[in-house]
Amino acid sequence: MSLRLFHRLDTAKTQYYHFQAVIVAGMGLFTDAYHLFSITPITRLLGHIYYESHGNQVPPTIESAMLAVALLGAAIGQLIFGRLGDLVGRRRLYGLALMLMMAGSIGCGFSMGTTKGCVLASLGFFRFLLGVGIGGDYPLSATIMSEYANKRMRGRFMAAVFSMQVFGILASSAVTMAVYPKPKEADIAWRLILMLGVIPAVMTFYWRMKMPETARYTALVEKNVLQATQDMERVLDMSHGQIAEGHFLQPSQSSYPLFSKQFFLCHGRNLLACSATWFLLDIVFYSNAFLQSKIYHKYLPDEDPRKPVTALEAAFEVASLQAIVACYSMIPGCIAAIFLIDRVGRLRIQAVGFVFMAIVYLSLGVPYVKYWNDHTDPLFMFLYGLTFTFAYCGPNTTTFILPAELFPARFRTTCHGIAGAAGKAGAIIGVVGLVMATQGDYRKEATPTQGDDQKEASRTRVALIILSGICLVGMAVTSMFTKETKGTSLEENE
Repeated sequence: MSLRLFHRLDTAKTQYYHFQAVIVAGMGLFTDAYHLFSITPITRLLGHIYYESHGNQVPPTIESAMLAVALLGAAIGQLIFGRLGDLVGRRRLYGLALMLMMAGSIGCGFSMGTTKGCVLASLGFFRFLLGVGIGGDYPLSATIMSEYANKRMRGRFMAAVFSMQVFGILASSAVTMAVYPKPKEADIAWRLILMLGVIPAVMTFYWRMKMPETARYTALVEKNVLQATQDMERVLDMSHGQIAEGHFLQPSQSSYPLFSKQFFLCHGRNLLACSATWFLLDIVFYSNAFLQSKIYHKYLPDEDPRKPVTALEAAFEVASLQAIVACYSMIPGCIAAIFLIDRVGRLRIQAVGFVFMAIVYLSLGVPYVKYWNDHTDPLFMFLYGLTFTFAYCGPNTTTFILPAELFPARFRTTCHGIAGAAGKAGAIIGVVGLVMATQGDYRKEATPTQGDDQKEASRTRVALIILSGICLVGMAVTSMFTKETKGTSLEENE
């Protein structure tokens, strides 16, 4: 097994192919965020179309179910594609995951039926299918990028891949605001918004099919160093001789199976750390996404029954606020993560991110009933945006990166899939368990009383304080169990 091959990969200069890989690998994250954040304005449309007698509001159970069904599909996709990625190769499954995302996006737009129940059931099914494709893309994209990248820039490249989430959020907001037809066309509008999410996936499908298998998988798992060297000729600006020459590294004789005693002795701590922190982070992150309707309520015109608005106006306002939050909070967080990840290290960014998220949630939650509920002003929105800033320059990025760096090549996508599925389990708890527990009873009255408003504020306060506590637990798990990977090669981590 040629040591020179891996040395060349780790020391290769940054090339055009690296940036192409970032774009191609990032499309799964783009699609994930597009459909996650588009569901909030879409529920506004659905509320005006199907729930006029309920104050134009989709019941919280329906809204959370639309999120949860996609998250369940993602968890299943991460487990299945993660395991298959180690058994048959990353590249062979890459196109399949993208095709599932494309089918799910188009299917969401063509949700069948003329009655409310049929349309929502069909939408739920296709969101599940979409989730399977998105979930399958996570371990494949993270692992492919980590195995292609050089050692010096690996963290930056992977953070750049993950930052495609923000572009997905901005795209969903832009599309929602652009699709602004007559009110009677609202039923067409929400379908069009969902179907347009397929365009980036279609654009990158060809390049995914052209990508060679990663050299590390071919050499370490398939034991075909010659083929790995030939594949890298297509990636690195070097000749076959330059890549292949050099000393030889005796292949590892360890052949312990997955989930054996030896596996847990060698990698159990890393798997626990990655899974637990991703689980805790996603409870917070997805709860935060679901709570946006409560956070934004002072800015939304359809919250005031004295000023009725159309379905498109309601969706437009939600989308515009999401775009504003993405621009002033998420984008700076992504830029900071890309700049710091290979300087400060994954461990510090993750721990500090959890701490500052906890501080911000606590500062919002404790005085929420007495102050913030009646003062949802720019200062409040700034603080709320900081939760996203510290998530992206923190655990939301690092939990995606670390599982693709810590495990051997023959277990890499499997372990990333397990950690990611744990994260999606936390996300389901966030949108179904924690948030639903703080919603109270859904009522049909369009006009809430002052007492109802106080109860709602109390529930939001509880949710914010709980999220703060979860962040502190995440910081503790990070400090006790997480391993630093800055500046090390994948083989050294292995």
